[in-house]
Amino acid sequence: MSRVNPTPAERKFDEGRLMQVLVAPIVSEKATHVADKTNAVTFKVLQDATKPEIKAAVELMFKVEVKAVSVVNTKGKSKRFGRSMGRRDNVRKAYVMLKPGQELNFSGEAA
Repeated sequence: MSRVNPTPAERKFDEGRLMQVLVAPIVSEKATHVADKTNAVTFKVLQDATKPEIKAAVELMFKVEVKAVSVVNTKGKSKRFGRSMGRRDNVRKAYVMLKPGQELNFSGEAA
């Protein structure tokens, strides 16, 4: 018997879509500071990615437990290229808080 509103853990996502949701990890001074302070990892994600999708993608790809996901949309800056004006792409960042005792390693080695 299925429930009317399944929890995010029970909700099934397309695995191919989950592999595309995380675009790249963000490695910057601010991201490192946040990681040290709150046990959070920062990712660049697709513009239309939802919080439950991001959570499922991180849990699937890195085999860790996610506590919470925060999302920030950053507008692209206007930049000048020679004579013409252009714009950088908009960026959607996800701060993924891990449960205590969990950690992510990007090196690809099994822990």
